[in-house]
Amino acid sequence: QVQLVESGGGLVQAGGSLRLSCAASGRAFRPYVMGWFRQAPGKEREFVAAIALSEHTNYADSVKGRFTITRDNINNRVWLQMNSLKPEDTAVYYCASSYGSSPYADAKDYDSWGQGTQVTVSS
Repeated sequence: QVQLVESGGGLVQAGGSLRLSCAASGRAFRPYVMGWFRQAPGKEREFVAAIALSEHTNYADSVKGRFTITRDNINNRVWLQMNSLKPEDTAVYYCASSYGSSPYADAKDYDSWGQGTQVTVSS
C-alpha cells in the first residue's frame, strides 16, 4: 500500500500561482502512475492531471497550458504547478497513485489516495 500526503494548498487571488506537492511512502513508488484530481463543493471528483513512469503526461482540457505535473522518483514526490488560477479552480485537490502504466484520467484506475489539500482562488 502506498501512503500519500498532499501539501501546498491555500488561498490565492485569480491569476496567481500555487504549487502542490504529494509525498509518497510505503511500497516502491517508482512503478506507479501518479495523478491529481479535484472536487469542488457539490460536484463530482474530476481528473486534473497524471504522469506515468515514462513521464508521459495527461491533462484535463480545463487546465491545459496552465497546470504542469512533474515527478521525482528518487525522492518519491509529485508536484502540480498551477498558474493563471481561476475561481473555478477552487476545490480540494487529491493526489492518487495507480499500479498501471498509463496516465489514466479515470479515478477508478487509481487505488491509493491522499487526504486532500484545499485550494481557494478568490476573484
